[in-house]
Amino acid sequence: MKKYKPTILMDLDGVLNTYTGDYKADYIPPAKQGASEFLKTLNMHYKLVLFTTRDSDMVKQWLRDYDLSQYFDDITNTKLPAYLIIDDRSICFKGNYEELLKDINNFDVWYKI
Repeated sequence: MKKYKPTILMDLDGVLNTYTGDYKADYIPPAKQGASEFLKTLNMHYKLVLFTTRDSDMVKQWLRDYDLSQYFDDITNTKLPAYLIIDDRSICFKGNYEELLKDINNFDVWYKI
């Protein structure tokens, strides 16, 4: 019997690649150093689903080019039920709206800090 693995939705741009805000529809930046090892480790305990608005055929080719496709069960642009979401543009709601507003007003992506 296959062991249950919680799902992690993982963003592509700014998480797995070297994207720094310069979006081009026909180009996906190279994989970040360490991405393969990171995904291999996560994949041992989690089901990974790539979450992106990019063209899925282009993304599938990018994953093959960087030998990362074996770590993902699916690619989607829909927010699916998941244990966690990993994204460079997200804020964790911790139950307090005042703190959330502060986090929103002070937010910056990692590559602009």
